[in-house]
Amino acid sequence: MCLAAGLLLSGGTAGMQEAAAFERVNGEKILVVAGRQPVDTLDPSIKYNASIRMMQQALYDGLVKYQGSPAEIVPWLAESWDKSEDGKVWTFSLVKNATFHNGDPVTAAAVKFSFERTLGLKKGPSWMLADFLKPEGIEVVDDHTLRFTLEKPYAAFLSFLPWWYVMNPAQIAANEVDGDQGQKWLTTNAAGSGPYKLKRFEQGRLYEVERVKDYWKGASGSESIGGIVYKLVRETSAQRAALLRGEADIVLNLSPDEFEQVKKAKGVKTSTDPALTSFGLKFNTQGKYMSDKNLRKAVAYAFDYDSLIALFNNNAVLQTSPFTDAVKGKISVADIPRQDLEKAKQYLAKSNWPDGGIELEYVFVQGFEATRQIGLVLMDTLKGLNIKVKLVPLTWPNIVARGSKPETAADITAIFTTPVSVDPDAVAYQYHPKSWGQYYGTHFYDNPKVKGLIEKARYMTDWQQRAPIYADIQKMIVEDQPEIFGMMRNRMVAYRDYVTGFQYSPVRMTTEIDFYGLGIGE
Repeated sequence: MCLAAGLLLSGGTAGMQEAAAFERVNGEKILVVAGRQPVDTLDPSIKYNASIRMMQQALYDGLVKYQGSPAEIVPWLAESWDKSEDGKVWTFSLVKNATFHNGDPVTAAAVKFSFERTLGLKKGPSWMLADFLKPEGIEVVDDHTLRFTLEKPYAAFLSFLPWWYVMNPAQIAANEVDGDQGQKWLTTNAAGSGPYKLKRFEQGRLYEVERVKDYWKGASGSESIGGIVYKLVRETSAQRAALLRGEADIVLNLSPDEFEQVKKAKGVKTSTDPALTSFGLKFNTQGKYMSDKNLRKAVAYAFDYDSLIALFNNNAVLQTSPFTDAVKGKISVADIPRQDLEKAKQYLAKSNWPDGGIELEYVFVQGFEATRQIGLVLMDTLKGLNIKVKLVPLTWPNIVARGSKPETAADITAIFTTPVSVDPDAVAYQYHPKSWGQYYGTHFYDNPKVKGLIEKARYMTDWQQRAPIYADIQKMIVEDQPEIFGMMRNRMVAYRDYVTGFQYSPVRMTTEIDFYGLGIGE
C-alpha cells in the first residue's frame, strides 16, 4: 500500500486541501493516525506507554474496559463479576462468544494463562497486582468462569484490570523460542481477540491494523473503515502540515502553538479535554542538594507556575494536590506553593545553602520543546536565589536509566505521569518506596508515616474509611515537597471533521486514543 504518497516532511505553512487522508484498499477506507512515539513492543506482559497501549487496546481485550468521562469500568470479556464480603475473592463470568483472531475461543484458561504470564515475567503491568495476586490464587471454575483469590483485600483491584490483556496460549506456545514464553514473537506479532488484528509492523515507520469483520463485540461504528495506520511523524510541524494538507486524519501531540493553528482551520476538530496526566518537576530527595527540604521549598516557591499555563496556551490547569482532578478522593491542598519570591528566600535562608551559589541539574526529554522552555523558566526564576540551572536534554530511555537510582538521578527531572486507574492508590503508590527507580519515582521520596498510610488505605474496602486517609496523604506529601506540583495538561488531539466515533476518557494518556469505534463519515 502506498500510504498517501508518504506524509509531508516539510515544516512549512500548509493550507487546507479538499483531499482526505484516508486510503482506499480493496474498496475499504484506511484511517491514518500520525504520532511521534514508536511502538517498541506489542507484548502485553512486557511494556506499556501511550503508543504501545494504543495498539494493544486495538489488538487485545481485557476482562473490563475504561470508557467515558468520568472514566467508568464497563464489562468486556467479563459480562459480570462479584466479590466476597471481605474483598479478597473475585469471580468473573466470561462472555461465551469471544474468539481470538485465529478462531480459538477465549476461555477462562486463556485468562488464567495471561495473568500468570504477566505476573511471572514481572514486567509491564505486573506491578499493579503483584502485591496482591499470586498464580496460585487464579482458579478456572469452568470454561467461562474464573476466580481470583487475593492475598489481601485490595479496593483498587478492578480498576487495574483494563490493562491486563488476554492472550491466546496456543499461539504463544507455537511461537516460543528457547523458553522465552513467546516474548520475541510477541514483540512484532499479536495473539489477541481485539477489534483489530495486526497487518504490518514496520518499526520506525508505521504500524497497520486491520478491522476484524466478525469481532465478537460488534463494530460499534467502525464498519466504515477497513483498518488504521499509525504512522510515525517525528516533527510536530510535519504533523501539522500533514493534517492540513490532507495526509493524516488524526494527529497526536502537536506543540501548543501548532495546535492553536490547526484548531482554527476549516474541517478540523480538536479534543482538549482534561486528562489524568500531571506534569511535575521531580526533586531527587536523596541527592546532594534536593535532600534539603528547605531548598526544595525555596525552589518550589520561586517557580513561575503561570508560565506552565502560558506555554500550553491555556490548555492546562495548575495542580492543587499531588492527585489530579479525576482521581477519586482528590482534595485541594490549601498551602500548595505558588510563586512567592520572598517566601522562597526565607526557606533558602534556612537551608544548607542560605546564599545559593549552587548549580542544579534539570533533565528533560530531548526534542520536547515545552519541557526545554520550562527549564528556561526555572533557570530564570532561580536567578533570584543565586542558583544556577544546567539544562540537560536526554532521550527517554536515558532519563529512565539515570532515574533508576538516587546516585545517578538528576537534581530535577521533568516528568509527565498518567495514573493507570482513577483509584487514589494508583497515585499515592507513586510516593511509596517501592516506586523508587520508576520514572514517576525519581523523587526517591521517603516518609515512613506516609508509607504506612498508603499501605493501610490500599487494604481497606470501605471508601468512607479510606477517604480521610488519602486526604492526609495528600497534605503530607505537599508539606514534604518531593517535587514541584505543576499542571494537568489537556489532551491536544486534532482530527479531520469526517472522523467519527472519537471517544474521550481521562484515564487514557494525553497522546493515547481508542481505535475501537473510530470511523469515517461523509
